[in-house]
Order: sequence, then structure tokens, then C-alpha cells
Amino acid sequence: MRIGILQTDHVREQFVAEHGDYGDMFAQLLKAQDPELDLVIYDVQEACPAEITCDAYLITGSKDSVYDDLPWIDELVVFLRRVLAAGKKVIGICFGHQLMAHFFGGRVAPASQGWAVGVHTSHIDKVKPWMGAVTEPEISLLSSHKDQVVELPADAEVFMSNDFCPVAGFTLGDQVLNVQGHPEFVAAYSSDLMDMRAELIGDAVYQAGKQSLSIPTQPDVVARWILNFIASPAVSGSQRE
Repeated sequence: MRIGILQTDHVREQFVAEHGDYGDMFAQLLKAQDPELDLVIYDVQEACPAEITCDAYLITGSKDSVYDDLPWIDELVVFLRRVLAAGKKVIGICFGHQLMAHFFGGRVAPASQGWAVGVHTSHIDKVKPWMGAVTEPEISLLSSHKDQVVELPADAEVFMSNDFCPVAGFTLGDQVLNVQGHPEFVAAYSSDLMDMRAELIGDAVYQAGKQSLSIPTQPDVVARWILNFIASPAVSGSQRE
């Protein structure tokens, strides 16, 4: 299985030595499930892949917003339309989750609740075949976002939600799987991000987020979902506009 990591941002320089870049985080997450994976990392702020050579493409998180007027975002959307038309799979994480809503019939905006940081627990609303044997009704992931999906594409199906973020996970047919939380994050990196953004997110959110880091998370479950979803059969190429 060959997966292209569409890296839409970089870890701050002061954190790279300890935590690695975002591509490294996803490589560690996914290869823990399948060491034989062939992963290719593309810095899409520099350029999107020239050719579609992967079975699936995973869009990472970013400090930018999907509605920012940035040329690289427009170019990424053009590439993703080609990927879908070719019948390949797309996985969206945080920014990627929002991008696959905003540019494919939905809308993203700043959340009225403010920032989501630390551990957030979502209810699994629909059990899908690619989830395998679901033994718990909820799943917890680290989060870091101020934007949320506020309107879904017409054919989207929400499979995971919570009170803070009603669209915590959704699919578009059998080609696109999106998750708002960060399965690639570890608690130490989440803590460093909160420390850096303490003034921006406000003291009450900061304190609650730091305290939430003691809650166990299940990134391995989401990693397995991602690989199962990619491996599952897809219909012929999408023509999403």
C-alpha cells in the first residue's frame, strides 16, 4: 500500500528535534500498524505531486485556515479533484478534514466555542465496516483547532461527533474519510502547543486542556480505521465539483 502524505504545514522549529515534523508523526502512527507501508511525503505548500502514483493521499493539519486566500490551497484542491476522479482514496485530518468539507459542498468557519485543545472524546454515531470490531461507543483524540465544519456537503455522512464539535468525523462516499482530531499527536506535543498558545487560547481553555492530557487516547484505533478504509474497495472515480 502506497500512501502520499500531503503535508500542509511544518512543526515549529523549536519542537522538531523532540517531536519530528508532521510527516514523521504520521509515518510513526501508520507504520506502527503496518511496517511495510510505502509512505511518500509531499510539501504541498511548495508543490503538489505532478502525478497520481499512490493508492491514497492523507492531508495533514495546518495553522492556516481553509478559507484563507492562499494559492497553495487552491492548487491542492485541484490536485485532490484529480485524485478523486482517478478513483483513489483521500484521508483528511484536522485542516484536511475541513478542506474536504469546505471545497466539496460544505462550509468551515471559526467555532463559536473558541479553541479546542487537549483531549476531546467523541461518540461513534455510525459503525462502519472499515472500523472492524468496535468494542467502545466513544473514542478520545488530541485536538488543536479554532475552525470547525459548520455545513456538510450534501452527500456527507457523519460517523463521529461530540458536543464541542458536532462534525468530528465524516465520510464522502467510499473515497473520503475525515477526522477533526489528531491521531498523530502525542500528549507531549499537544502540551507544547498549548504552552506556546496559552495567551491566544485563554487561561480557562489552557488550564482545561492541560488537565485533559491525563485522559487516555486511542490513536491506534484511528490509524487502523484509516488503513482499513484505504484497503476497502472503491467505486469508479468521483467527479466531485
